[in-house]
Amino acid sequence: MTDQAVDIGSAAAVTATAPATASAHDWAAGQFFGRKRELKGLRADIQRTGLDTLTGRKAPRARVLLIAGRPGSGRTALAEELARELSGDYPEGAYRARLTASGGQRVPTEETARGLLDDLGVAAPAGADADTLAAMVREALAVRRALLVLDDAVDAEQVDPLLPDNPACLVVATSQGPLTGIVDVRPCTLGGLDTASAVALLAHYTGRVRITVDPTAADALAEECGGQPAALVLVAGWLAARPKLSVADAVLHLNELPADPGQPQGEGPLVRALRLVYGSLPQPAARILRLLALAPAGLADAHTASALAGCSVSAAQTTLDDFAVQGLLHPVHGPVPQYLVPGCLAPLLLALTKAQDRESERQLARARMLERTVRQLHSCRAVTEPEGSPARKKLAGLPRSLRFSGRREAAEWLRARQPALLAAARAAVEDGGLDTLARRLVAALVRALVAHRGTEDAAPELYGLHRLVLDVAERRDLHREKAAALLNLADLDAGTGRTTEALARYRAALDAARTAQDPYATARAMESVGGTYQEMGDFPRAADWYGRALAQRLARGEHEDGARLYGRLGAVHTYAGRYGEALREWRAAAAALRRLGDLPGHARALSEMARVQEYAGRPEECLRTCQEAVEWARRADDVRLQAALQLRLADTLDRLGDPASARLYRGAAERLMEDEVPAYEIRSASARG
Repeated sequence: MTDQAVDIGSAAAVTATAPATASAHDWAAGQFFGRKRELKGLRADIQRTGLDTLTGRKAPRARVLLIAGRPGSGRTALAEELARELSGDYPEGAYRARLTASGGQRVPTEETARGLLDDLGVAAPAGADADTLAAMVREALAVRRALLVLDDAVDAEQVDPLLPDNPACLVVATSQGPLTGIVDVRPCTLGGLDTASAVALLAHYTGRVRITVDPTAADALAEECGGQPAALVLVAGWLAARPKLSVADAVLHLNELPADPGQPQGEGPLVRALRLVYGSLPQPAARILRLLALAPAGLADAHTASALAGCSVSAAQTTLDDFAVQGLLHPVHGPVPQYLVPGCLAPLLLALTKAQDRESERQLARARMLERTVRQLHSCRAVTEPEGSPARKKLAGLPRSLRFSGRREAAEWLRARQPALLAAARAAVEDGGLDTLARRLVAALVRALVAHRGTEDAAPELYGLHRLVLDVAERRDLHREKAAALLNLADLDAGTGRTTEALARYRAALDAARTAQDPYATARAMESVGGTYQEMGDFPRAADWYGRALAQRLARGEHEDGARLYGRLGAVHTYAGRYGEALREWRAAAAALRRLGDLPGHARALSEMARVQEYAGRPEECLRTCQEAVEWARRADDVRLQAALQLRLADTLDRLGDPASARLYRGAAERLMEDEVPAYEIRSASARG
């Protein structure tokens, strides 16, 4: 989760002093203004006697401090300043989560908890529900003295599941109103900044000289902005970009803007400040600004802005830098230059684009953005391919701005842009009108994540992406894609121990595959159902489903898959104690592998036959089969398998009462291994069960 403050209404201003020389990234340095009384009150609340203490009980949970105020009031900045001041009291760190998306939507508890667990260094299982993940957050914080900042909570239902059951922790929440339902919390309600702090904030942006020469106008400007840090930052940025104008000119321009009776009381200053800044922008820049409301997760980079507005990447980058200098965007620290649309401005910018851009234009802008993202993801994955591969050749044909210099740069881009990429995929699927692009985007994102992180590491993200594919497939009656999504989800369920859920999804995938007349997915689903029953210990059903899958594979001439299924049938019959049937299946597997020319596989199948014969109490047959397996391993030039099989021969000879021969085979195995750990473990009868 990002620790970047997303509320432009911060009393923490930035350090740029003149737009001609300041870098956009200077704005992230931060300086705090005012709020001394509020900070003092919040610190006092930490030590305040709670209801539990008054009743003689030990506090069961962390103390919750609430900072309440409108978007743009500086509540996030105050929470961050408090966290900074308290950092020495909470040595195990401060953890942050934003509970409302840039567009105003509630962030699901599942997503919030996953971000916190990632910050806490706790691996979260793919597909786990919100209750499980929230419990894991509480468990991780139960043994730490840490501070938790929960920004922009909609209601108590978002906060309560995350509260640590540990009075040594502290939770600082920000919200627009009271969190009814959280016991023993008293809000610190924010109004505007006092005049002196507001004027200091203005001076920080515009330079002290312009404030000093006209202090009365500075006071008037602070009053016009209602002391709202967000409005003050916008107007100050507007002034800083116009060194020939005075503070009095800014007051005059604000006064000339008519009031908007449709705005809620208290939001007028911010709306007027944005209208002042927006009205002064050139038309191309104004269009980019309002279309940034469509940026996924409120995160935009030069490619996002370029695609949304249909301009060049270099022009988009220059415009984004200018916006950051004017306080319209927050730069996000990291290896990739990107910017955050402030939460208090996002709904206002969305209203602007709805008023000034037709729905078809907005949809076209989204489509351009998604298409650009798909091309970037293809480039991100292609850089992991070997030199000379078709993917690398295709990569060379892309524009330079879409190419990565190497695998490391691509991985850093993917990591930095992952929140925006996942948000883009969700938004595209929810839109419903861009399903083709949404499917391409999800497929490209899945391949990029797997290429750079591997399936296991990226499993939580992959789970969510496969669910998006399933949503589109069900909406569009795409049965083949539905089957694939269900199979992928079931695999992830099975990998995290949710066997019942996996079985249900495998069966649903089988139905979808049959409807789509997809023989591959049908056989794959049958085999997976069999594997799930095997995992559950229901060996008769497992054998039944493996047999169905085997018939399907053999009917299509898929002999390699058939050989594997013979082996799986042999294994479940062995587990069930049906040794005669197990031997029949392993013989079939060995014969199939020999026909295919897979000599190591043939030797391993023979070794499994020997194991079954050993279990069945037929040591002489086991000895002969082991000797045959060793010979085939020798022909296959598989030294490690040969050594492992010779160890099995030694065990069998011991049981037959021939220790001398057993020692010979053990010595031969040791010489073959030459101090290497065997790659194959051939278990003896004593290892059964």
